[in-house]
Amino acid sequence: MTPENEAAARYFFAITAALSGLEVFMRDDRSPLYRHGIIAKIVAEYIARLENSFDCWRNRLGFMDTFRISRADSGYPVFQNLLELENDRRQADSRLANIPQAGELREEMADFILRHKEFPVALQRSMAERLYLEGVKSETTFGPFTLAQTAKVSVNPKTMRPYYLVHWASFDGSANLPLIYMVTVEDSSESMVRQLVDANGKLNEKIDIPLPVDGLLNPELAHRFDDFTEKNSAYTLSPATIAVNLDKDFEPLHPKQLRRVVLGPFYSAGITENNSTVTEVLAKVRKPENAWLLTWTIQEVFSKSEKPGRKGLFSSEKSTQEFFINTDDLEAARQGVSSYENHALIPHEAYQALYAAGEAQKIFSGYKVHILSKGQVISDV
Repeated sequence: MTPENEAAARYFFAITAALSGLEVFMRDDRSPLYRHGIIAKIVAEYIARLENSFDCWRNRLGFMDTFRISRADSGYPVFQNLLELENDRRQADSRLANIPQAGELREEMADFILRHKEFPVALQRSMAERLYLEGVKSETTFGPFTLAQTAKVSVNPKTMRPYYLVHWASFDGSANLPLIYMVTVEDSSESMVRQLVDANGKLNEKIDIPLPVDGLLNPELAHRFDDFTEKNSAYTLSPATIAVNLDKDFEPLHPKQLRRVVLGPFYSAGITENNSTVTEVLAKVRKPENAWLLTWTIQEVFSKSEKPGRKGLFSSEKSTQEFFINTDDLEAARQGVSSYENHALIPHEAYQALYAAGEAQKIFSGYKVHILSKGQVISDV
């Protein structure tokens, strides 16, 4: 195995272990997100998409020698890799038609070994390409942008409006980071209020809503909402900016809370260079498969009040949200959020190495630390 292939194998092992550990954490009833079970479930679905993407990329390395990651910043693959996955998905059927079936390839490989007494490299690459294309075609991966879904519908008894929990995701091409978005939005459209709210101010039980629903539940606004989310999902936009833009662009929609989960950066010994102290200590971890650290941030902005709209003869104003930005916390003000949480997931052996080096307190200052040990996640250390 070449040094490049060895480094790639180590990277894939580490990122797969990190994402699996994060999924365990999200599904654990002791997880802080589990108190909002649906939130943890949504995040876990996107983590599964990421895991599928990495499975595909690992197979791709069996016949393609190029795979670039953002070594100095996010520790994730660069954006080009996601575009290639999408392109290969579109071409999968035509390319598979030109590659023999897996059974035929195995027979040819066995025959080649018997006749030539050497390994059939070209046939192995064909097999890797077939496995890759079958995976890309069948698995749901984390794309450059994932369209919105409505995951929950209810009614606010105070405003008598239906509200939706809607989520979507993007992979930021500049920061090379996976971003997950969730918004709770009230809908004052007459047609939706009439259909969804009963006389008692509750959700109309006669209406069957097969959740999750692709797109925003309101069909009149669904396409515009998809366009909006695609244009307003960049990492450089603060959650407050996105929420204000949403409030401004849709008269009948009233965003009450917007949450963004930033999955990263990821640190891996001998691969990433995004933090010299972390890299130095992780390099001392005895088992390479335990020499990694995954961080993520949960950002939230919520509306503290709604300024009523005004309807006049010659002009009118829509009702607008007043979003709370915690100016008492300089970091919250900088991020443009009401609140935020920094989290870190690290294998037990790596945490011990950081602790022994006297670096744990400095590195994890301001973070909630979760330790992965024997397939379980221990928090509040």
